[in-house]
Amino acid sequence: MRFYEFEAKQLLAKQGVPTPSGGVAETPADAERIATEVGGAVVLKSQVLSGGRMKAGGVKFADTPAEAKAAAAEILQLEISDQLPVSVLVEAKAGIKQEYYLGVTYDAIAKQPVAIFSDMGGIDIEEVAEQHPDHVAKRNFSALLPFSDYKMKELIASLGIGGRELTTLTRIGSRLAHTFLKYGLTLAEINPLSQLDDGSFVALDCHLDMEDEARDLQKDLLAEMGIDADETRQGRPPTDFERRGAQVDQVDARGVAGRVVEFDGDLGLVIGAGGGSLTIFDAVQRHGGNPANYCEIGGNPSVLKACELTKLVLSKPGVDKIAVIMNVVSNTRVDIVARGVVKGVIEAGFEPSDKIVFFRIPGAWEGEGFKILEKYGVEYGDRTVSMSEAARRAVEKLGAS
Repeated sequence: MRFYEFEAKQLLAKQGVPTPSGGVAETPADAERIATEVGGAVVLKSQVLSGGRMKAGGVKFADTPAEAKAAAAEILQLEISDQLPVSVLVEAKAGIKQEYYLGVTYDAIAKQPVAIFSDMGGIDIEEVAEQHPDHVAKRNFSALLPFSDYKMKELIASLGIGGRELTTLTRIGSRLAHTFLKYGLTLAEINPLSQLDDGSFVALDCHLDMEDEARDLQKDLLAEMGIDADETRQGRPPTDFERRGAQVDQVDARGVAGRVVEFDGDLGLVIGAGGGSLTIFDAVQRHGGNPANYCEIGGNPSVLKACELTKLVLSKPGVDKIAVIMNVVSNTRVDIVARGVVKGVIEAGFEPSDKIVFFRIPGAWEGEGFKILEKYGVEYGDRTVSMSEAARRAVEKLGAS
């Protein structure tokens, strides 16, 4: 889940990371008032979840409150990546002496968090790493043991930073790492972290992403920030379809059936198991299919969950058929998923044999599951049919229908 910039700054400020003075404006009049309170030049930023705000005209500068009001009026009407801003962040314009990059994310190879520092902030860290690798430093650290500030100090000092700058950057970096660990984040990034003309430091821009599984543990935080429990965010606000998917997953505590992402295709997908959903989604595209959605199902969901997910996918405009494909699993009963999917198709007003182009879920109780599918004339495959082959057959059958 991605936070808006103003939310990310609120969270970092709570942890002691310095942020610019200012506020969030929902109207041009709000922007004028905030600029008056700041008492100087301000920068106004569109609050959308996508990138590219500067190039799209979503970042403007104003020297007076009247200019801030006019700039906010323009930004609030400006779509960026098909998104209208939820608000405008109005902050004091800063005189910058030096820009740094500071980030914490997860290193899938080392299977540990990794802190990243660069003395070339303000541009994409990927570009810096490619063109100026000697200006980027990285250090892994444990997610289990208490975080040591010395790790951050070593990281920053490795690029030749010393004196008061080293002390201040170490303190900010350590607070960023603590924030990453405390709130179950997948990304905590300040870019740029700027040293101002007066020698102070401030996080001029930042990005925070939270692991979906951490949301239950952070309910109080999200409620405090006004973020709804069913509000999924992946580079854009959630669609109604995605909100309904989150509600399906909350029907009961058994397994997973939901976490949907909406696309524009015609083949509905009920897919999952141990990373298998990503593999299956890619396989459908590779074989020429056009997925209507991404989703996750697994962990032995109830018949009700499988049923409601199936009805949700079938309710999406443009969906012609559905494919049900999972990896080989031991903790998900094939008969329960089969019963739930068939029940969902029937309750949606369709014949299972007509709407399910292929069913591939080998695993526990598969014999009973296959009997259910045979009863309703649904084509299925056992574990001898690979996920890629199942995707191919589903796409082929959809094209022939």
